[in-house]
Amino acid sequence: METKERSVTAVGPDPTHPQPLLGRVAVVTGGSRGIGAAIARELAASGAMVIVNYVRGADAAAGVVAQIEAAGGTAQAEAGDVSDFGQVGAMFARVKERHQRLDIVINNAGILRDRTFKKMTIGDWNEVISTNLGSVMNTCHAAVPMLLENGWGRIINISSFVGQMGNFGQANYSAAKAGILGFTKTLAIELARYNITVNAICPGFVETEMWQSVPPNIQEKILERIPMHRVAKAQEIARGVRFLAVEGDYMTGQSLNINGGVYMGW
Repeated sequence: METKERSVTAVGPDPTHPQPLLGRVAVVTGGSRGIGAAIARELAASGAMVIVNYVRGADAAAGVVAQIEAAGGTAQAEAGDVSDFGQVGAMFARVKERHQRLDIVINNAGILRDRTFKKMTIGDWNEVISTNLGSVMNTCHAAVPMLLENGWGRIINISSFVGQMGNFGQANYSAAKAGILGFTKTLAIELARYNITVNAICPGFVETEMWQSVPPNIQEKILERIPMHRVAKAQEIARGVRFLAVEGDYMTGQSLNINGGVYMGW
């Protein structure tokens, strides 16, 4: 029977192993709540040592770590504003010092500053672009050299169906999420030769604290747009991430749409 000490090489995970990510180190940005927390728990359940990144939610991040540890997994919380290039570099330097490797990067951090374009300020625009798109560049800039050392890696970027089709009042958010898709494709082309895949997931509406804050009458109007007439559970997005990390060996530069049918583009 294999143990947690089994060797990890440039060969990808064994999907038949009960914990195929044993020995791997994963960073999840924005991992203290919502989709990010679900991803952290899912990767930890598959054996990964998970770095739960946060900016202000220290207690929430500690709670995610506690949940993971209670379930028998390993994790640690790591503060760092991913929109700040210097903070990101320092965070990944700490990861390398403590763990000597990095295998999986999940770019999940994001914010909303929704307004119609005629009311949108330059601050609304810059903050969303910096946090949602600039952070992906910052994280990958720090992470890619570490992944290259392994000869294997997974970068999974959380985009949105809004980046594919747009949405009223979200010019900044849709631009950032569309930018993630273009970035994903280009980085996938450049890193494929090094056994590093780069993919995106485009969730639809997801059952998070943000969804719960939407008035019931607005929720019903949104549900009418979704063929499956429900929102996703965060765990469903997390399972998509696990699939790409564990079984997506021949997928790169792709967008995995987990949206209940709200967008069905090519």
